[in-house]
Amino acid sequence: MVTSKTGRNRGNPETDTEAGTDAQADAPAATLALPANGDTLVAMSPVPLHSQIREILRARILDGSYAPHSQMPSESQMMASFGVSRITIRQALGDLQKEGLIFKVVGKGSFVAKPKAFQNLSRLQGFGEAMAPAGYETFSQLLSARSVPASDTVAGQLRCTPGEQVFEIQRLRYLNREPISVDVSYFPQSLGERLAKEDLARRDIFVILENDFGHPLTHADVQIEAILADELLARQLRITEGSPLLRIERLTYAHDGYREQPIDFEYLYYRGDAFQYRLRIDRT
Repeated sequence: MVTSKTGRNRGNPETDTEAGTDAQADAPAATLALPANGDTLVAMSPVPLHSQIREILRARILDGSYAPHSQMPSESQMMASFGVSRITIRQALGDLQKEGLIFKVVGKGSFVAKPKAFQNLSRLQGFGEAMAPAGYETFSQLLSARSVPASDTVAGQLRCTPGEQVFEIQRLRYLNREPISVDVSYFPQSLGERLAKEDLARRDIFVILENDFGHPLTHADVQIEAILADELLARQLRITEGSPLLRIERLTYAHDGYREQPIDFEYLYYRGDAFQYRLRIDRT
């Protein structure tokens, strides 16, 4: 489990935190061919040959020449195309696999992984806020909005009495029209009732809290762990039961003019095959 404190305005990410691997395609796609006039390797370059090949293959993956879940050229094809040994090709493919750009299927070869969306963990942002600059389309499906008695955990986080009424909002979040996460959020009763009247399908709750309700958010305490999807989460996220998920527990604070107060406690369940958090860690 990873625990972190996230501020509303922080720096840029460099390190990934993720769970899971890409699932095997039901049937392998047609093998991709290497261009006849493939990129030329520089034999006398200080950059190792496997690194040059890795960069060539990475560029083809990122520019869409090799589509997600398409099968990569075989090792023999790449050996012939680049004029190098098998071990050099395997070093390049191993690097790409470590980066999450490809995945291997025993007996079938290497396949292009589906690109993962990512969010900067060192900045406190709503889902839409984080995804919009990268050009992603986002929206939410409201699953439920109701008053519930606070569990011991929720009461401890929101500083209320166990059994006291709090407001629960459950949403299914979509990224480019695919389900990406299930968010279960708890608010003080009166605040949650106000939020339930807003357009939660198109707007981030963080934006509503700050811009509409006048609650400046300050920071959040975050815990991350890897779990397996149960039957309900698997059905909502359109994945197989037992698939890896990132489970984020986040407690967000706002300043009420006098002091910081917890305002939003939530559990976020992200698909491990499609999403990652990134975090920069400085050595002090």
